[in-house]
Amino acid sequence: MRTTKLVIGIISIILAVFIMFQSSIAGLGNTLMDNGEISGSAGMLLAICYLVSGILGIVGRTGGMAGHVAGVFYIVGGILALPNAGTYSDLIVWGWLGIIFGIVFIIGTRKQNKGV
Repeated sequence: MRTTKLVIGIISIILAVFIMFQSSIAGLGNTLMDNGEISGSAGMLLAICYLVSGILGIVGRTGGMAGHVAGVFYIVGGILALPNAGTYSDLIVWGWLGIIFGIVFIIGTRKQNKGV
């Protein structure tokens, strides 16, 4: 499970940069179209959650509470992203991926701390 947490943490940090770039473009598009959507801002919040979770996942891959906290950040980011996707439809994919990563982190940390 340590290797899985390390890999997911590294992928999350890389995806955070990609999501931030996409979100800034989506936010600019929302502003120029003046459509009142907040998909760009929701994407930025999701990217920050991915970044924090990725760092926590790498640091806390040996056990402890860091895995649970990273999982909660993933899930909260996903829950914030899904209803606010709007025209930024990729946000749905990133939101569900965050929820899946969060579930993996919570279950993996729970098993790791029990010694199973």
